[in-house]
Amino acid sequence: MIRVELPAHLRNLAGVQGEIQLDLPEPVTIGGALDALEARFPMLGGTMRDHVTRKRRDLLRFFVCGEDWSHEPHDTPLPASIATGVEPLIIIGAIAGG
Repeated sequence: MIRVELPAHLRNLAGVQGEIQLDLPEPVTIGGALDALEARFPMLGGTMRDHVTRKRRDLLRFFVCGEDWSHEPHDTPLPASIATGVEPLIIIGAIAGG
């Protein structure tokens, strides 16, 4: 079981509050988590990654154990503490502008 924290605007779109828990097959990856989120909440399709290229949207960041994994390949296995639900995968909205 993996725990996922979404930014407020995506929680509102999905109609959820708090963390989302997902059961994922091994190896647990960011790509697998995004696939599961989009399958469970179809309205999130295209909000976190492009429909065609499947690349992360520019203004979203993925944090794993306090580290920014936004530029890691989405098929990189996540640490055991994320894969077992000890720590959450955190998806946040980035801020742009000046």
